[in-house]
Amino acid sequence: MPHIHIKKIIYNIRTHYFTLNNVVIAVALLIAVNWMWGALGMMQRNYTLQREVDTKQRQLQLTELQRDSLALEKRYYQTDEYRELAVRESLGLVMPGESALLHSPERQPVSAAQDGPSATSDVISVEDTSNVEQWLNFLFGGNSQGIGRT
Repeated sequence: MPHIHIKKIIYNIRTHYFTLNNVVIAVALLIAVNWMWGALGMMQRNYTLQREVDTKQRQLQLTELQRDSLALEKRYYQTDEYRELAVRESLGLVMPGESALLHSPERQPVSAAQDGPSATSDVISVEDTSNVEQWLNFLFGGNSQGIGRT
């Protein structure tokens, strides 16, 4: 008996579900899904390649800017102005009418030297102030002497 019941079920499935219309629709759906899967894969590949192209273009622009900057720097190093400044800095020379400001790296008092026979040096005392006091002096024009030290 169960053997006949199974044959009946198979017959009903074959006659109701495996019709020509249903098979054509199933094949069409498989083709559409395959086409969509390929399109999505191609879109992903195009996106990855476009990202690489954009990265290469940014690198090219950066390299061109660096090249232009180095060319300008090279031209500057070839000018008389740079040569004069380099010699003046390395030898400590000053032009007539200029004064040199000398300072030590330990934040010692700063002195200004002047050319000529009446060379005098002014001593400027530098106070160690906190960062907050320096900002208050900057923002309020040096009037914060009493604010930070109460």
